[in-house]
Amino acid sequence: MATQQTGAESRAERILEVFDSAFGELLAADPAAFQVKFRKMAASAFAFYRGTACLFYADATEDDKEEAPGRTGPFLDERTGRVWIHGDLHAENFGTYMDANGRLTFNVNDFDEAFVGPFTWDLKRFAASVALLGYSKALSDEQITALVRAYADAYRERIHLLAAGTEPAAAAPSLSLDTARGPVLMALRAARANTRFGLLDSMTEIRDWERRFSPGGGTVELDTATRSEVLEAFDAYVATLPGATRFRSDAYRVKDVVGRRGIGIGSAGLPSYNVLLEGHSDALENDLVIYMKQAQTPAVARHITDPAIHGYFRHEGHRTVISQRALQAHADPWLGWTELRGRGQLVAEVSPYAVDLDWSDLDDPAEISQVVGDLGRATATMHAAADDESGHSLVPFSTERAIDTAIAEDEEGFRQMLADFAHDYGSKTRRDHQIFVDLFRNGRIPGL
Repeated sequence: MATQQTGAESRAERILEVFDSAFGELLAADPAAFQVKFRKMAASAFAFYRGTACLFYADATEDDKEEAPGRTGPFLDERTGRVWIHGDLHAENFGTYMDANGRLTFNVNDFDEAFVGPFTWDLKRFAASVALLGYSKALSDEQITALVRAYADAYRERIHLLAAGTEPAAAAPSLSLDTARGPVLMALRAARANTRFGLLDSMTEIRDWERRFSPGGGTVELDTATRSEVLEAFDAYVATLPGATRFRSDAYRVKDVVGRRGIGIGSAGLPSYNVLLEGHSDALENDLVIYMKQAQTPAVARHITDPAIHGYFRHEGHRTVISQRALQAHADPWLGWTELRGRGQLVAEVSPYAVDLDWSDLDDPAEISQVVGDLGRATATMHAAADDESGHSLVPFSTERAIDTAIAEDEEGFRQMLADFAHDYGSKTRRDHQIFVDLFRNGRIPGL
């Protein structure tokens, strides 16, 4: 018992150390936001996992050193260790969006943590999330292993097709209303049923014959100086938009600006603003809502030492946008960046067509297996998108061919590596969650 307590206390100190490094500055600036964040994280081991990419990478990099001294991990070399990655790939970071061609697509979303690093880090983070979800649904270890292997097989199959140069439209179709099945198709249909007017009705009201943001619900009125700063930052953002969006002369009349509070687990303490724009006509139902939020340093960046990668980005807002454009084909046409008070900002549309995959009613192992297979193929397509053909110099080679070659050396070992990691890290996260809850409820997290 004493040994267990000593081990738990040692782990508690490690968690506090990582939290201080990752959250310390933001927590000191806005402890109330972190009270909310940590309450949400306390709800379940999966919620804790979602909010602790910093801890995941601190652990994963130590594990890689132990498994492969002198390298950064199995299946990694100078190319596969330098792939554009999502950075926070878990089962709930997939959903729908309307692409620049007006097509509803289901794919990876939320690129706040994107960076350049080992491709296996994305896969391991996703695999562990499957183990946590499976455990929460009372699936057996064997069923969880089967799900992780289904993800690994789907990823490997799609990477191989892309590496072979097979016509992408035929061999690697995107997940759309025409190609999706099951829960993914239901998410796309739910997104299609949404409307811009419905979104505007939930966020705005008509006052004095003009649309304005509604008060309350997390809206914060801005003082004159802050409003002016946000508008100046917005003007600079317009210059970063893709050409087709940037040259719309009717698209940039600002109607209203407000601050926002109460956004997701990963954005605690980060200032955020909404900007209401005139739509493409005088009609009130086609106005646009644009959000601007301070971008954060990605957790993975603390474990990548290559100065060429860090030096490629002007600031974190620029990094987030460039990464998303590299990883996501036909990204949001309103996606851009700016600076506000010396901090990089991510700017994009608040879209009515964004619907996350709902796991709450997904309980049948066969149906879950189908979904994780779809997500494996989506992950592979994302990794293959950002390479020598993407227009960026950071990854000057074909990522799909490099990854395909690495996996081909030991396909069974690839599957087993992800399954073993999923079980090991899932168990560790469940223990960490309990340690975290005790730290939080007993007032042991500094600053709260």
